[in-house]
Amino acid sequence: MAGTIPRLAVRAVLVHQDRLLLVNAYPDGQSDLMCAPGGGVVPGTSLIENLSREVFEETGLHITVMDPCLVNEFHDPSTGYHQVDIYFRCQVKGSASIDPAWTDAEHVVTDRRWVSAEEMKQVRFKPDSLADVAFATSGVSYDPLEVIVR
Repeated sequence: MAGTIPRLAVRAVLVHQDRLLLVNAYPDGQSDLMCAPGGGVVPGTSLIENLSREVFEETGLHITVMDPCLVNEFHDPSTGYHQVDIYFRCQVKGSASIDPAWTDAEHVVTDRRWVSAEEMKQVRFKPDSLADVAFATSGVSYDPLEVIVR
């Protein structure tokens, strides 16, 4: 779709005690697809502010945002929707416990879990490179345009 501006989002690669935090952002069990916490960028606020806000809204956790580690693009060829996600390595500030009763303001996130590298093999997630990036010690990666899946 010509003329459509890509949506910009930020996501947290948050590894604590060798486990990556994943969320499911499909209300009412519409999908089992997991992803890193985060969301759309609000104009006029920094990427770091946006990411800190989004992670808190989705999980109740406070984080320190560090360096970018992945840029991922995905799109829907049938609608022209295009999103660019910038992933940042993050650390938990304070407790890494997530209250099981926590609900995000939009009631979209239905599952939050800490997953080991081995457990990632049993989880359906996007983007495809997330596990490799999360459990690497450094570097920045780029995932070119992936087709949206649910």
